[in-house]
Amino acid sequence: MKKWSKFLSMCMVAVMCMSLLAGCGTSNSEETSSETSKETPKELTMYIGVVEQQALVIAKEFEKETGIKVNFVRMSGGETMGRIRAEKDNPKASVWYGGPADSFIAAKKEGLLYKYASPNAEIIPDQFKDKEGYWTGIYQGYLGFVCDGRYFEENNLELPTSWDDLLKPEFKGRIVVANPGSSGTAYTLLSTMVQLRGEEAALEYMAKLDKQIKQYTKSGSAPAKNAALGEAAIGITFIHNGIRHMEEGFSNIKLSVPTEGTGYEVGSVAILNGAPELEAAKIFVDWALTKKCQEFGQQNGSYQFLTNPNANPPEKALPFKDTKLINYDLEWSGENRNRLVEAWSEAIKK
Repeated sequence: MKKWSKFLSMCMVAVMCMSLLAGCGTSNSEETSSETSKETPKELTMYIGVVEQQALVIAKEFEKETGIKVNFVRMSGGETMGRIRAEKDNPKASVWYGGPADSFIAAKKEGLLYKYASPNAEIIPDQFKDKEGYWTGIYQGYLGFVCDGRYFEENNLELPTSWDDLLKPEFKGRIVVANPGSSGTAYTLLSTMVQLRGEEAALEYMAKLDKQIKQYTKSGSAPAKNAALGEAAIGITFIHNGIRHMEEGFSNIKLSVPTEGTGYEVGSVAILNGAPELEAAKIFVDWALTKKCQEFGQQNGSYQFLTNPNANPPEKALPFKDTKLINYDLEWSGENRNRLVEAWSEAIKK
């Protein structure tokens, strides 16, 4: 009996030792897994609002510097918002790059963005970033008029220099602008009018402007191309879109800004809530705020002013650096986006 008891005791000790070894094995496995997770990510999926040429370069240069391959879809601000809302329970992308901050603020309010205060954001001025770290500005674009100079020369007309000039009879059916429901650019126009005139007067103005419009485009940059091709006399869009087409060889383009003041965008970058490639997304945001990255735009068809104080602004945009800007309230604009778009939709039906 004593021998049998001794045998059982030895078995129990052996089982305990095996359990301890197994436990150690599990611990090592977890450490290895943790170490693996710290390795450089392989891919990153993004929704991009800048022009296609710049988007391609951004993707290529980021991969070159980090080894992370970028897959992206280029969309307007309104389209991106719609996609992110639809995918909020199962996000397909991790980063939103480019497009007015108004849309990012609305997305933050809906819980669609991930809070990440990049260390590189410290150098970005406060007016160009969310104080809680949900989005950071990368460029600033001024709203204005991109015109087909041939139309004005042939009809002996002056370029528009005020918002009210757009209501002149000679421009009826000659103006193209994007739809505020699909375009962040067009929403900037709507918000600018409200902040400049007050909501009631602004909606009255937008209803009158509607009677002048030839076409509402989906993309905010499209009106510049319409003017370049002679399909419209005036395209209401950001001035940098007109500069791009001038650089492409459209010598007929003439640019103008409203003298009473205009609104502007703060093109931004943010990580999406539930991002499937979170670490890669953080690496990208850090990189997007650098001087080097911000200067890629002017080399690839984008001529916005930049938010990094160390980055050199594009020379082609400098003639507009003294444009009169309104005191554009980004936070208010973003928080009231859905309501104002609905109010505009109702106003133009009347």
